[in-house]
Amino acid sequence: MKKQTFLYALLFGAALSVAASAQRIATPFNDGWRFRRAIDSTERNVTVPHTWNAEDMQVRAGDFYAGEGIYTKSFTLPEAMREGKRVFLRFEGVGQVAEVSVNGQFAGRHEGGYSAFAFDITSLLHKDRSEANTVVVKADNAARKDVVPVNHSLFGVYGGIYRPVWLVATDSVSIATTDHASHGVYITQRNVSGTAADVRVRVLLDNATLQPADLTLVNTIYDREGHTVASETKPLRLSPQGEREYASDFRLANPHLWQGREDPYLYRVETLVQRNGRTVDSIVNPLGLRHVELRAGEGCYLNGRKYPMYGVCRHQDRWGLGSALTNREHDEDLALIMEVGATTVRLAHYQQSDYFYSRCDSLGLLVWAEIPFVNQVTTFEAGNAKSQLAELILQSFNHPSIYIWGLHNEVYKPHNYTAALTAELHRLAKRLDPDRYTVAVNGYGHMEHPVNLNADVQGMNRYFGWYEGRIGDMQGWADGLSEKYPATVLMLSEYGAEANTAHQTELIGETIDFQSQFYPETYATKTHEAHWGIISRSPYIVASYLWNMFDFAVPMWDRGGVPARNMKGLVTFDRKLKKDVFYWYKANWSKEPVLYLTQRRLVERERGITSVTVYCNTGEPAVRLNGKRLALRPGTTAVHFVADSVRLRRGKNVVTATAKDGAGNVLTDRIEWHYAGDTEGKVREYEMKKEHGGF
Repeated sequence: MKKQTFLYALLFGAALSVAASAQRIATPFNDGWRFRRAIDSTERNVTVPHTWNAEDMQVRAGDFYAGEGIYTKSFTLPEAMREGKRVFLRFEGVGQVAEVSVNGQFAGRHEGGYSAFAFDITSLLHKDRSEANTVVVKADNAARKDVVPVNHSLFGVYGGIYRPVWLVATDSVSIATTDHASHGVYITQRNVSGTAADVRVRVLLDNATLQPADLTLVNTIYDREGHTVASETKPLRLSPQGEREYASDFRLANPHLWQGREDPYLYRVETLVQRNGRTVDSIVNPLGLRHVELRAGEGCYLNGRKYPMYGVCRHQDRWGLGSALTNREHDEDLALIMEVGATTVRLAHYQQSDYFYSRCDSLGLLVWAEIPFVNQVTTFEAGNAKSQLAELILQSFNHPSIYIWGLHNEVYKPHNYTAALTAELHRLAKRLDPDRYTVAVNGYGHMEHPVNLNADVQGMNRYFGWYEGRIGDMQGWADGLSEKYPATVLMLSEYGAEANTAHQTELIGETIDFQSQFYPETYATKTHEAHWGIISRSPYIVASYLWNMFDFAVPMWDRGGVPARNMKGLVTFDRKLKKDVFYWYKANWSKEPVLYLTQRRLVERERGITSVTVYCNTGEPAVRLNGKRLALRPGTTAVHFVADSVRLRRGKNVVTATAKDGAGNVLTDRIEWHYAGDTEGKVREYEMKKEHGGF
């Protein structure tokens, strides 16, 4: 809770001491809720974040509660929020349609399960200290054709108030709170280089009195140490008729640039609103000065320097919690993303916690942020898709980590409708934020598809050897597009294969039956070894994002031996086990020394003549089988080493690997295998000839 409170204080300028009642006050509103499903009569006590789908959506295919849940909370308005204050309820996320009432009166409705929303409830409250107030939230996660996502097919929309809630009080004159629940302050940066940067701070002000207000607006930029870099004081008269925007312009000399993971330097921008000599509102926002350029056929350039785009995708849910996460779970995910060596993350397929974006700012991860316009078109979702895009952009506007806005993923027919809507979403994004890129994603691999090329960047999801074709087909696909469309900015937005760590076999080929109940980890490892080798040598692929960093719930699926589970993650759903492919990417991407023997879970060997694979990023390691050193050949990248045609002995076999890091320290790894004779199994291949474009 302390981390959440600090975060809100940073971004929304919350005066957390009730004694400081001149400024805004933000109080956590997460305890003391009563909950029941609409089909039940029994209530129970819950604490937000909360979801009612933490179990059923994760364990049974197609058998979960999607409908209405009712939350009730009674409270007495704090003393400091009673006189001369406007009071708001701010929800960080409710799945997926929320209707809020206060003391029996309608406060507002919000459609979209992943963005924040705020309602002004001042006129609905009982101000007397002896009179309780009652808030009722009706949350409904049933699929609707007019709210994206329109189904639960690619991922489950967890029902409930699954992110924190805040009770916020401001002065009658304040920075706007209800502009799509944004911060009300929008920071743009242009002409960024090591010698100068132009920064504009736009502030949206709101006067809820009946008279003009004489104010002073102060915008100040501080460096990391708290020293003032630039400041402007602007006197103004604020009309009570509608919100008004005011701007401060700064030119910073010799700025310290935000250079990704290498140097994620952050300034902070403090915005003060003063009236009659006292501060009545304040907000602090991060400022990371950077320029991102995507060059067709070359890659990403950050502040003019080539930047490696080692990308993972992240679904937010996890085993036993669903999407009702605390900052602890977000931090654990980020620690794993940083450990594997990722430099960029696609937050798929929806707006994620503002805390997560803030941590990406400070860690130096480039972020692809997107809306949940995925999987299916109904022709009724256009208005909601635009609304959710506006919320995503305005709420996340000041995060320097975000470099691109995602408009859709794998949506197709009717093609003319989808193409037109994508173009509208692109125009909306450019009006709200002209300085960031947009991207739309197709599950098909040909540029001529009729919904393509309506955004700045074309993303394509390709699962060669899994949903179609053979593992090695990725090379021909990348080469073909490069030759035909050299000027197009292309990203490989998803690739990979599923890995059930309980499924192990040596008998794998170049294809697999993805509709089966057998998803061997070894096949996924082979797929990633081949695909990253191709990607790393293909400059035409400007950025790539493996699918997925973590296993996640797919409540409508029943494949691979685990119902309701997508197992394409590098890490298991509970975050307890790192698969072989985690170490594959860590060896290729991370600066940390890595020495890792694969197939450590394939203990019972099926063939007496086999191979040994090791990943090492400090040079060629020494690998021994039962004490005898093995000859190694290079694999698909410089960290990949393979010993072919290795003969096992019956019974116990010990494989060891040793290497030295750059400081001369000895690295070691060891696994044990058991061989009892060749099995009768054989390689089973099942090639999908038809191009697969998604579900």
